[in-house]
Amino acid sequence: MQANATSAGPGSTAAVHNGDTVLNSNGANMVSEPVSNGEAARAAGPSSSDGIARNPRAKQLSQCDRDIVRLIGQHLKELGLNQTVEQLMLESDCRLEDPSASKFRSHVMAGEFNKAEEDLEELTPQMSCPQSLMKMKFLLLEQKYLEYLEETKILEALQCLRQELTPLKFNTERVHVLSGFLMCTSNEELHRRADWAGKGQASRIKLMEQLQAFLPPSVMLPPRRLYTLLSQAVELQKHRCPYHNTSIKNDDSLQTVSLLHDHICSRNQFPSKARQVLHDHCDEVWFCKFSPDGNKLATGSKDTTVIIWDVNKETLELKAVRTLEGHSYGVSFLAWSPDSKYLIACGPEDCSELWVWNVETGDSKTKISQSPEDSLTSASWNVDCKRFVSGGTRGQFYQCDLDGNVLDSWEGVRVQCLCMKGDTSTVLAADTHHRIRAYNFEDLTDQHVIQEDHSIMSFTISTNQRQALLSVAYQGVHLWDIKDKVLVRKFQGVTHGFYTIHSCFGGVNEKFIASGSEDNNVYIWHIKDEMPIAVLQGHTRTVNCVSWNPVLPNMLVSVSDDCTIRVWGPDDSDGDGSTEV
Repeated sequence: MQANATSAGPGSTAAVHNGDTVLNSNGANMVSEPVSNGEAARAAGPSSSDGIARNPRAKQLSQCDRDIVRLIGQHLKELGLNQTVEQLMLESDCRLEDPSASKFRSHVMAGEFNKAEEDLEELTPQMSCPQSLMKMKFLLLEQKYLEYLEETKILEALQCLRQELTPLKFNTERVHVLSGFLMCTSNEELHRRADWAGKGQASRIKLMEQLQAFLPPSVMLPPRRLYTLLSQAVELQKHRCPYHNTSIKNDDSLQTVSLLHDHICSRNQFPSKARQVLHDHCDEVWFCKFSPDGNKLATGSKDTTVIIWDVNKETLELKAVRTLEGHSYGVSFLAWSPDSKYLIACGPEDCSELWVWNVETGDSKTKISQSPEDSLTSASWNVDCKRFVSGGTRGQFYQCDLDGNVLDSWEGVRVQCLCMKGDTSTVLAADTHHRIRAYNFEDLTDQHVIQEDHSIMSFTISTNQRQALLSVAYQGVHLWDIKDKVLVRKFQGVTHGFYTIHSCFGGVNEKFIASGSEDNNVYIWHIKDEMPIAVLQGHTRTVNCVSWNPVLPNMLVSVSDDCTIRVWGPDDSDGDGSTEV
């Protein structure tokens, strides 16, 4: 049977190998030597019912093997190894893509959109959705229209808009937007308003990727399919790795790993070693918190002081830079402003005072003391850094400004702990009824969110504000979904009585949970596993609070009744800590 030659764009050559047209990297057809029809038929030998010449000496491959060959061929072609692809397809008796799809790709990449529209008629029987043809035509005509505009062919662009795009009666809203591009005074404005790269390979490759979505993989493989599958496999291995705690800034993450072995992180790469033990406080240390920018740490103690520490991001060590004094009842809670400039210090239950410090200058911005009967034990900042909320177990619940003026108050709410959400008006507050409710200071409404069986001693919410981490008396650490209002997980191992212990989210994408414990240990869990993946030992009394650096995922700090601050980081004593399996 005679092999069918495929048309090619200007200046390109074409050849047929077992019915396939081989394309070069820019989308044009490419062969090494032209072959006559008679020679092609003799070389191909027997043919199949679909009109494609077959290699009689080719090994019979399973469907899985044929798919793998096609994936390899596509990847080699993207690397420009076109002759290798030709030989691979010949020996395996496979074809990289349907001949009609190859022709369609060639015309699109060459900007021959009229021919590409004609090619769609051949591809229509292989489309699963009846609307696919219309959508593909629209995308082709949109590219054609934009290229006319860039070339300042206004009459041709108008003709395309009025006689080709509009009669489709498809996506009329987009057609109206496209018509507005006629008013663009420069190509730069056109590119910006259309979010379009301009005429050339970049925009046509993007167009081709959009068009491929409407064709089944048996006709045309999705772009970079092998690379996509490998990336998915690596990401799944990272997801299943209990200690994976590194972020890749480069989106092309496959370039940073080896595909020759499975991915698994060593525990040594995790915050597992006490890098520093600090004794600057002279009494029990009740609270610690990193600043949102990760550059500072604040610790509060029963010794009535707050110490501000600078973070050395290279060595993961702390250096005391300022001591804030005068908290006569001690400091049991700290809250950084979102801009890391101000710090709120609260005392224990019998403390009626609250301090707002300017961390940069070390000056007291304001001191709030509405009444000796107040109990201001918790606070949280508004995202505007100009307001904050505070409350306590004696029924005080205030919203204040930076000067200490009470802007709003909520009567009768006995607050254990609170946290302001990013919507600037909603405050989540745990009360003495073992529940968390949402209070809106703008319309003065409240609603139920979480109900526990025991006292909620403290809680924090995740950065995406979807999850809440609760420390529950006699129960331990519980993870809740705030939106769905369901208990997700109860973490095991920690010892928790009726003391206030603060837990936290941490690590890359907040995939980890850390908590102190009354058994003197620090517990760390993966957010998807109730059993601890690490238990950090070293403290000699109850660990009251832990804080994970929001910028440095390998830095964790814990504070204890033993008067010490421990900085936990990777264990560098064992090489790079990597493990292969």
